[in-house]
Amino acid sequence: MAINLQKGQRENIGAPKFTIGLGWDTNSSSTGSAFDLDASVFVLGENKRLLADEYFVFYNNLKSPDGAVEHTGDNLTGEGDGDDEQIKIDLSKIDPKATEICVVVTIHEAENRRQNFGQVRNSFIRIFDTATNADLLNYELEEDFSIETAVEFGRIYKRDNNWKFEAVGAGMKGGLQDYLNKYQ
Repeated sequence: MAINLQKGQRENIGAPKFTIGLGWDTNSSSTGSAFDLDASVFVLGENKRLLADEYFVFYNNLKSPDGAVEHTGDNLTGEGDGDDEQIKIDLSKIDPKATEICVVVTIHEAENRRQNFGQVRNSFIRIFDTATNADLLNYELEEDFSIETAVEFGRIYKRDNNWKFEAVGAGMKGGLQDYLNKYQ
């Protein structure tokens, strides 16, 4: 049975291979433009910086060099139920210098389209066992991000040789560039 997390809560993952599912719904009528939300992953070292540029995994770089992180592809509309985008993680392959994996969702061309996370609803991140499809952890974002165009949904971090997940739910208003500036 999956554990439903609250913001700031931390929990052991307990599986070396798992998939991160991200989902959301949008109020497309509020701006007149379609929403395109994108999931991105930053694989960080001890210094809270990317191990290398190739460890920024997103729709234009679908796999980390070590093969541990794989983005399954960009969903341009977010329509339908369930996961809108997925990221597969295999911790048995992760670079030994990696200590953290940050999962961020951004709105593509948010400024041009006058969109923000205040117009997004039913946002969630879930972690499920890739082999059994059983949900391990769930976190639903309940905050209202009225000006933010990027949100860090959660982070996976290494502590005492165990990998844990923290439900973060923190937004930034500068889009993906804010996170690139923070982690590069």
